[in-house]
Amino acid sequence: MNTPIYNYRPRPASNMPNVIFGLLIANGLAFVLERFNINFMMGYFALWPLKSQYFAPWQIVTYGFLHDPNNLMHIFFNMFGLWMFGRDIERLMGPKRFLIYYLTCVVGAAVVQLVVAATTGDIYPTLGASGGVFGVLLAFGLAFPNRMVMLLFPPIPMRAKYFVLFYGLIELFMGVTGAASGIAHFAHLGGMLFGFLLLRYWSNRNRRG
Repeated sequence: MNTPIYNYRPRPASNMPNVIFGLLIANGLAFVLERFNINFMMGYFALWPLKSQYFAPWQIVTYGFLHDPNNLMHIFFNMFGLWMFGRDIERLMGPKRFLIYYLTCVVGAAVVQLVVAATTGDIYPTLGASGGVFGVLLAFGLAFPNRMVMLLFPPIPMRAKYFVLFYGLIELFMGVTGAASGIAHFAHLGGMLFGFLLLRYWSNRNRRG
């Protein structure tokens, strides 16, 4: 990754960057609202296929703030990943550029999911911050390729670049084979793809500048 494109300001590692903090709060509040009125939140703010009567344009962003209200692990692992990998990336990019990057990954994941749903004909809602988190994970692997990270299951340490490659291949395998149904694997890859394209665009623009 061409680091001069980022607005890098070293800060103490213990500080919680503003955008990460805001995203954690927003996801938490949305989760609470889902607990009160799941039908309203899912009907209006989850991502529905284009063929569905429930689809609305704003859903390509809002779905990324919703999680399964009956599965605490869904929101926990997404927010843990955002906090774990996003702090250093926000410090590296600066808050404005990080927010643009994160939302681009969320929207990119939604676009891929809409294409997949249109191809398969499935009519079901998609929700979760995973597309944005996978984009952040990609940026972390590119920015800090040799930093050691630990897998949760199994607890094996590996370099960040291999960690990103491992998860990318797992998502591709599960998406192609249909394993672990009910998870939008191609949307996760879409978040990584759009994140990569945006980083390339910023890098090329910086070189031209």
